Amino acid sequence: MTDISLSVKINTLPTSPGVYQFFDREDKILYVGKAKNLKKRVSSYFTKTHPNGKTRVMVKKIDSIKHIVVKTESDALLLESNLIKERQPRYNVLLKDDKSYPWICIKNERFPRVFPTRKLIKDGSEYFGPYTSMKTVKVLLELIRSVYPLRTCNYDLSQEKIDAGKYKLCLEYHLGNCKGPCVNLQSVEEYNQQIKDIREIIKGNFKSSLHYFKGQMQGLADNMKYEEAQLIKEKIDILQNYQAKSTIVNPKINDVDVFSIISDNEFAYVNFLQLSHGSIVRSHTIEIKKKLQESDRDLLELAIVELRMRFNSASKKVFLPFDCTLPSQISVIVPKLGDKKKLVELSERNAKFYRQERFKQIKIIDPDRHINRIMAQMKTDLRLSEEPRHIECFDNSNIQGSNPVAACVVFKDGKPSKKDYRHYNIKTVEGPDDYKSMEEVVHRRYRRLLEEEASLPQLIVIDGGKGQLSSALKSLDILGLRGKTAIVGIAKRLEEIYFPEDPIPLYLDKKSESLKIIQQLRNEAHRFGITHHRNKRSKSAISSEIESIKGIGEKTATELLKKFKSVKRIKKASLEELSEVTGKVMAKKIYEKFH
Repeated sequence: MTDISLSVKINTLPTSPGVYQFFDREDKILYVGKAKNLKKRVSSYFTKTHPNGKTRVMVKKIDSIKHIVVKTESDALLLESNLIKERQPRYNVLLKDDKSYPWICIKNERFPRVFPTRKLIKDGSEYFGPYTSMKTVKVLLELIRSVYPLRTCNYDLSQEKIDAGKYKLCLEYHLGNCKGPCVNLQSVEEYNQQIKDIREIIKGNFKSSLHYFKGQMQGLADNMKYEEAQLIKEKIDILQNYQAKSTIVNPKINDVDVFSIISDNEFAYVNFLQLSHGSIVRSHTIEIKKKLQESDRDLLELAIVELRMRFNSASKKVFLPFDCTLPSQISVIVPKLGDKKKLVELSERNAKFYRQERFKQIKIIDPDRHINRIMAQMKTDLRLSEEPRHIECFDNSNIQGSNPVAACVVFKDGKPSKKDYRHYNIKTVEGPDDYKSMEEVVHRRYRRLLEEEASLPQLIVIDGGKGQLSSALKSLDILGLRGKTAIVGIAKRLEEIYFPEDPIPLYLDKKSESLKIIQQLRNEAHRFGITHHRNKRSKSAISSEIESIKGIGEKTATELLKKFKSVKRIKKASLEELSEVTGKVMAKKIYEKFH
């Protein structure tokens, strides 16, 4: 299709809600998207300058467009989800999950068995789930079996076979795990009542079971059958303990799905909490790789539809951190306060923890991806034109103006490059003047790099606020480096980030990885500078004590320290040992001074 026909196609698109599909010249699908207004949305791809490189590449490949008109935006969302799964376009995020999730099956048979399975067989049996882990299923089944004796055999317990005496009592009966329905010791009605209660427990509703057992316990106690009443009480305790552990929200909040999203440059993490009868019965988080810098709203809408289908959710209410367009049968609630708001915050916390776990795993398994992600995040957070693969940080160190020094530490790919560290003795500044000292050391550092034709850093970090940053900028201006490398200052009080010619600082999230890298740089520069300053003061103090002896100069003091390593050893040295370094006349003066 030619460019003219493509532009005609765009201009004649309807303004109705719908789904659009982009195809390349080989008629391969590139992208599927939904729109409230098809014409407006599709036109935006060809009229805007896209900051994301992948979007620009995709737009260049578009050769034809197809669209499907639907009644509402929520219908478009459902259709978009189905088309993405069916066609798997190259530039769409794919919510894929190869896991086979476990279910709890109540078998369609006389005296139904209750067991875990990963296969759904359409034989009329009931399936509850899917659950996110087999561990959850096992805990739930252990609870059920500790309260209700159920058969585990796979015999056909038809009345004819039972009456014919086909079966005998097994070990499970003698252990108290089964009531022997295979030999008519338990009626179908009693067994089915158990199954009815088990259904409610699986759904998170313990009310009917607790009511039934409490009535049973009271009846036994009234008839003075205390041992049997105690056994029933133990079952009540098991149910109540399990319920107490799982109920962490208001019991009035019933049959609700909660979703939240946390995202960065490359990935988004969507958490799903499912509530039933005041209990959280399911929590699951998925990782979504972004393809075209999709918005959180678009990703969350897509994930909600997919997760509800995957986990068979029929809840009519969802709690979200912000408003979304969902199918009309779902009521969207954005809580502002109270227990409902706390649930959304809990979901966000789960998503954050999952994200942190993934970062730790990636750091071990794929360190390059970990570094790439952090560099991309710093580029975004600090508004840089390129990733800061090479960063240098400066810090001044002096005590009341004595022995002023400065330190420059270097990070490459987010890690210290100690062989590139440098320390400086301040030469042109007298007294405690941080601004002039910063101006001198920055000038010396980058004049040297320019002379050696060495690579410049992508980011310079100055330990200090606007004053120190302005001083560093003067040196960059003199060297003609303003604009060739980014520079920021970090003030210690509130960890605010200052940019050149911007009076309003940037405040990064305290948990931001970008801020952590900058803090690590600043702390390392401070440590390196303080160590050098301490060593210099120490040597100065030692030298001054020796040089206070008449006739001893700096050169002699240095020679003595090289030989004996410390003033203490010089004091203990014999006249002969001192003579080997300084000669007999000087050695006698030193010996007499300390003896």
